[in-house]
Amino acid sequence: MNGKIEIISTDVAIIGAGLAGIVAALDLLDAGKNVVLLDRDSEENLGGLAKLSFGGIFMVDTPIQRWNGIRDSVPLAISDWNSTAEFSGRDLLPKLWAEAYVNQSSEDIYYFLRKYSVNFFPVVHWVERGLFKPGNSVPRFHMVWGTGQGLISSLKGRLLNHKNAERIRFLFQNRVDRLTRSGRFVNGCISRNTRTNRETQIRAENVIIASGGIAGDLTKIRRHWPKNLGKPPEVLLNGSHPFAIGDMHREAKKLKARITHLDKMWNYAAGVHHPDPKMEAHGLSLVPPKSALWLDFEGRRIGPQPLITGFDTKFLVEEICRQKEKYSWQVLNWKIAVQELAVSGSEFNEEIRNKNIMGFLRTVLFGNESLVKKLVADCPDFVVADSISELADRMNILTGTKSVLPQVLNKSVEDYDSMIERGKSFYNDDQLRRIAQLRQYRGDRVRTCNFRKIVDSKALPLIAIREFILTRKSMGGIQTDLQSRVLNEDENPVPGLYAVGEAAGFGGGGIHGKAALEGTFLGGCILTSRFAVRSILERRNRNL
Repeated sequence: MNGKIEIISTDVAIIGAGLAGIVAALDLLDAGKNVVLLDRDSEENLGGLAKLSFGGIFMVDTPIQRWNGIRDSVPLAISDWNSTAEFSGRDLLPKLWAEAYVNQSSEDIYYFLRKYSVNFFPVVHWVERGLFKPGNSVPRFHMVWGTGQGLISSLKGRLLNHKNAERIRFLFQNRVDRLTRSGRFVNGCISRNTRTNRETQIRAENVIIASGGIAGDLTKIRRHWPKNLGKPPEVLLNGSHPFAIGDMHREAKKLKARITHLDKMWNYAAGVHHPDPKMEAHGLSLVPPKSALWLDFEGRRIGPQPLITGFDTKFLVEEICRQKEKYSWQVLNWKIAVQELAVSGSEFNEEIRNKNIMGFLRTVLFGNESLVKKLVADCPDFVVADSISELADRMNILTGTKSVLPQVLNKSVEDYDSMIERGKSFYNDDQLRRIAQLRQYRGDRVRTCNFRKIVDSKALPLIAIREFILTRKSMGGIQTDLQSRVLNEDENPVPGLYAVGEAAGFGGGGIHGKAALEGTFLGGCILTSRFAVRSILERRNRNL
């Protein structure tokens, strides 16, 4: 090596300082190990995509569930997971990882986070209930008080102030160019500082890849687009991380690592352009209002099964991708928007992010008018009007086409509103039946309107939201065994190499199968990292 290359020796090198990397570092420091934590982002962005998330985590049979009277169990959760995942006969490792997640979620995720003073909402959210088959049979989506930013802040604080903090070295703005080997064993990596262009060689007994997936690279998303969805949409929005580009997948593959299930991806149906974009095609994932009408590019209600969020995210994406034009509209009024509209993530949930309990309660009781005003003013995908005909005109102006037919839009809204006018005894619309079901659970009741018409003189203006498919998570990745060891094409471990979090498809190269139960992404980052560290420590102890 020439003198320009700095050489660092350590026990473990962790590539990626998102949630998975932070958790691995904490467990390694607890064991008194030396760690080098590398990330190509700046120090202020420690935490990666998890820091920007809503902070929901799937956990089973927790004290919070029991306090709410929710009767959950491991067998029920495994049954729900299998129903949603639809594992193939070849998905042996993903299925084993799913069972491990459900069995260990209380001990390895819930109590682990409570040890680091991470708190949760007292009411468990109920998402992915399932549409035509079981999804989450009971509420399992535990929301972190403080969103993903609060989650990362708690763990970051403990990491920086750890009793063994002198044993960790951070290398920010460092991109790993390649993994290194000595014989069969992976023994480190070469990184390059993106600011100074200086190279660093890290020599390590073990390397953990925690660099995320491919969802931040729209070219890769299009290349691996699921065949059953036809051609990728003309417009795709990026709701992932700008550095989730799969570069470590490529480097692992050079070492004969097996990469699987990259066509399995968790995208969202209600993406809009970010008002203040930080990257190309930067998008926001809306929490779609349940009382809005979901329409195709012509203003016709998508069906025959009406689209409504909270039951099956994959179904929403599939239905929109079946349309002639693969984008959609949601039409609603101001009062529906104020009560129901939300944005997934920490950025636009200020009261929760800042742990402002009084402010949060105000939004629950009175709605979030400030959010609606901001989106209407700053997001290019929102249009408002005082009549259906005017709304249709403005929708067409936005798209630069004459696709939205005023008479079609008017009929879509009129048919729905007339159903509500007849009274609850005569509701014969699946969206209204779903709303009735949602309102039975107290976690949804206050944020779901009580059967509100779209055209209502007391609820104007009308709002139309143009929505695109938005990328979020890649559910495939580097295949690993139940110790998070990277496996090669012969399904044997690559000595010294581990993969965790999204880089590993959240476990086994595809723990979710075809679809997720939500909240299993953050949880998967935690679980796979903890399993990796245990494997490293056990192997080291056996060799002593």
